[in-house]
Amino acid sequence: MNERYESSPREVEGMNTKALRENFLVESLFEADKISLTYTHYDRMILGGVMPVNQTLELGVYNAIKSDYFLERRELGVINVAGKGSVTADGETFEVEKLGCVYLGKGTKKVTFESADGSNPAQFFLLSAPAHQSYPNKHFTKEDASPVVLGAAETSNNRTIYKYIHNDGIMSCQLVMGLTVLSSGSIWNTMPPHVHDRRSEVYCYFDVPENQGVMHFMGQPDETRHMWIQNHQAIISPPWSIHAGAGSANYSFIWGMAGENKDFTDMDFVNLNHLR
Repeated sequence: MNERYESSPREVEGMNTKALRENFLVESLFEADKISLTYTHYDRMILGGVMPVNQTLELGVYNAIKSDYFLERRELGVINVAGKGSVTADGETFEVEKLGCVYLGKGTKKVTFESADGSNPAQFFLLSAPAHQSYPNKHFTKEDASPVVLGAAETSNNRTIYKYIHNDGIMSCQLVMGLTVLSSGSIWNTMPPHVHDRRSEVYCYFDVPENQGVMHFMGQPDETRHMWIQNHQAIISPPWSIHAGAGSANYSFIWGMAGENKDFTDMDFVNLNHLR
């Protein structure tokens, strides 16, 4: 398990591209028959990827969280971004198609991941946060998420939002999680940009076409920075930072949050004309 520490706005002002990527970008999420995890001190979230090809992979015990099993004091959101697979939690198996989500609550002891077809393996994105209460394990398909279409072709941000783990969906302690799929010809996500000092966020970009990329913008509204992101990479977004992106083609991304509240609309919007 890799580890990332917090950075203040003052530190980030002086970072070059290499330092920004080292602090906020998770470049390698999915490797065959491996669980890759990153512990971030922003709201103590853990993010990562699981790609079972020839094996069934089990979520292990990690010294970084000092627990007898991974979900002893945590909850976990799982979203599949590739081929069909399954998540088994304490003997209960959830079959997960692409864009399906599984929530696992505090106290779940044994968690395994498997692909239905090794030639088209599942790729599970994981996001975990500390939990004080146990909520039931639950599976949502993309249809269960009551997709909502937002934006418009005129502003290049026509998109479909799928909300999985939130106050009106799968219940959790503090995790909020879902994904956004941009329509053909649309490239902008999360417009207008915003911050929310009450929680940290993680973005995982997927379905970015080959030889294409996404320009991710972060930083304080009057001191922005940018990074080029490729397919299957993730960004850690501090509470004080904007988070927005524009791709060279349409793409999809998972968004996940943890922190002070679970109100999806808790955002402090920034006027585009005030960005610097």
